Amino acid sequence: MSQTLSEQILSHAAGYSVKAGDVATVNVDLVMMHDSLSPSIIKVLHDELGTEGVWDTERVAVVVDHVAPASNIQTAEKQADLRRWVRQQGIKHFFDVGRGISHQVLVEEKLARPGMVIVGSDSHSTAYGCVGAFGSGMGTTDIALAAATGRTWFRVPETVLVRASGRFQPGISAKDLALRAARLLRADGATYAAVEWHGVDFLSIGDRMTLATLSIEVGGKAGLVPPTGVAADDLSVPDWLSFQEGASYAQVIEVDLETLEPQISAPHYVDNVADLNDLGHVAVDVVYLGTCTNGRYEDMAAAAKILKGRKIAPGVRMVVTPASSEGLRQASEDGSLDTLLQAGAAIGTPGCGACIGRHMGVLAPNEVCLFTGNRNFRGRMGSPEASIYLASPEVAAATALTGYITHPREVME
Repeated sequence: MSQTLSEQILSHAAGYSVKAGDVATVNVDLVMMHDSLSPSIIKVLHDELGTEGVWDTERVAVVVDHVAPASNIQTAEKQADLRRWVRQQGIKHFFDVGRGISHQVLVEEKLARPGMVIVGSDSHSTAYGCVGAFGSGMGTTDIALAAATGRTWFRVPETVLVRASGRFQPGISAKDLALRAARLLRADGATYAAVEWHGVDFLSIGDRMTLATLSIEVGGKAGLVPPTGVAADDLSVPDWLSFQEGASYAQVIEVDLETLEPQISAPHYVDNVADLNDLGHVAVDVVYLGTCTNGRYEDMAAAAKILKGRKIAPGVRMVVTPASSEGLRQASEDGSLDTLLQAGAAIGTPGCGACIGRHMGVLAPNEVCLFTGNRNFRGRMGSPEASIYLASPEVAAATALTGYITHPREVME
């Protein structure tokens, strides 16, 4: 019987064949903990589970990324406690301030690999599907249990298939495909489902992460891109993992990339999406490029290509927070970083930045932000009276030049 990617991965992790709707206890390949939730996870480990250690010090990764560097004394103290705990445990994979966002870093470090089951203390742990892993976010207690035992349970999800055809037109990119899918599926259209993204073999691993991270925004339990295509050539794909004709999908949606226009998610819901041309004139105060969804090297390079030799519009702030130190290094080496600086952008420490509204560029009341991130709920990036529009890096760069939400072709040479 043909299986979806999720069914294949969870069958392998369970040790027997499973299908959508089954409840399975599975072996976990990797557990990710970040700075914001680690203190409470450690407390559960000690106080509720009564264990002093994790089950495998090489299969727990700890990342300081959510408030990095620390924004106040209380946060600094908790991060210091976390560093002591990591040393005491002997955890092998610890990434401190400046290395970057957990999802991006674990992919760069090749800790996330095709066919793995990865659980993380962050809802956007669906990101690991960019390499064909089953990645899913969990709460404090579930992550503590997985870290202590190396096992967890899932109800095997149904799968929603997003099938793309054609190629992007200039100025259009993976973010537009992801927002188009959110527009079609709505916020609850894939609740507790796995979202499979097909027809995107030409995309880089980074662009695939854009799709995988946004899978949670339509309710997905996981978001997976088949580990095929040129970008996946250096991935070690297990023989048992492949696309299988005849697998059962709960829903199939089709997106024609040839006719896709820039998609904009308007306040205050991710699925409140429209074509940019239907949006009207929207002036902005801030353009923010970053996050696990669109803060990678290729996102900075795409923005720099549009901004090269130009200046950001008067009265507009542009903040760029790289997703990782590796991405920042690449942008520095090829001149993209200098281009962004020359245009007037401010560069932040690699990490989550202002995405959760705790530091490094939070919004004031009544400010309007064009954001390359993944959520635009009230108060997400600061004041609940601010307005957040989600868009691609290309739209972000064009908007920074004009001061209003702009189609990239208006400014592209």
